[in-house]
Amino acid sequence: MNREIPRDIISLWYALTARGNSLRLSGFSAIDHYLGLAVLPSFTVETGADIAILAAHAENLRFPGPDLADGAADSEGGTCYFRCIDEGEEEAYSFPLLSFSFDWKTKRFQDPLDQYPLLRELRKKDQETPSWERGLLQPSIPASVGRYRYIMDGALLLARYDFGPWEKISRTLIQTLDSLHPELPPGPEMQRRLLSCLLVSPFPDRGLEFLKSSGFLADFWPELACLDEVDHSKEYHPEGNVWNHTLETFQHRKTAAGGVYDLTLSLGLLLHDMGKPISAAHGNRRFDGHAEIGAQGALRFLEHLGFEPPLIRDIHYLVKNHMLPAALKRLPITKTKEIMASPMFPTLMELYRCDESSSFKGLDGYYENSAAYQSYLRNSRNPYRSADGKKI
Repeated sequence: MNREIPRDIISLWYALTARGNSLRLSGFSAIDHYLGLAVLPSFTVETGADIAILAAHAENLRFPGPDLADGAADSEGGTCYFRCIDEGEEEAYSFPLLSFSFDWKTKRFQDPLDQYPLLRELRKKDQETPSWERGLLQPSIPASVGRYRYIMDGALLLARYDFGPWEKISRTLIQTLDSLHPELPPGPEMQRRLLSCLLVSPFPDRGLEFLKSSGFLADFWPELACLDEVDHSKEYHPEGNVWNHTLETFQHRKTAAGGVYDLTLSLGLLLHDMGKPISAAHGNRRFDGHAEIGAQGALRFLEHLGFEPPLIRDIHYLVKNHMLPAALKRLPITKTKEIMASPMFPTLMELYRCDESSSFKGLDGYYENSAAYQSYLRNSRNPYRSADGKKI
């Protein structure tokens, strides 16, 4: 199913505009609307309504802090962040492209910094290299735009849209960082929002690599930064070290209808090997117990960022068991039955497929172990057979 703006959020927007309040989708939300992309897990609107008016219309309104938004309304389909803008107030943008907006009442796009040419290039399927300089570079960055905001916006732009030579763009953007002033570090909710949006985008590897090169990972997510310090055996992982392997897995994800990427699977891929930097070698097992160690690390990492407990439990299951699918065909059913019975097991098999594909091993093992899982499913539905296929 295509990820769309939740109906209760749309109803709230209509209620606000019906009372004469301005409301427009801004930045990434407006760009995605123009390009026809599925909306992100969180979206941003600018409104002329003040906090009192927002609170009167949104019973669940909360206040995440001025560095993130003036107010936020949570829905099952995502979070809407409100920025209350006074009439005539000028916004400061980290990148010219993010000045683009969509007026909800008039249903018209607003383009104060002439970004239509770049957006049209991005929308074309047969485009050559877009003229990205138009939307990602500006003569002087406003003083109110700090280093972390610039880094986070830049990472999401690289992860979300295909500008072409992303490595060159990344280097160009990083050269700008020294000229930006420091600011308060982003809190857990801002970090969670960034990570979720990155991972459901088409190119999370590009955004994550930019975060690493800019120093953001070392500052805030050292659990991920240290993956770049752990080498892999070239025989089994010619794609590179643990960091390179992790980024490679994202290129093998499948999308649902509408180009939607699954956040649970993507988080599982990001964190599946996070136990390797702190695991020890035992015999011929270089990363002995890394799945169990990584599962505990993933739990702490996601709890710190404030992810919902059900999602954290799912990621813990994926990371802890990510080595098991490769052994399905040779393990007795008594050791695998409980894990295969989980509704998360199909996602675990997808993680296994992406993991195998990124190491260039081929998918023979995946298909053989998938057959073992299908055999278990058939037997578990047969009242005359046990889970291992024996007659009852």
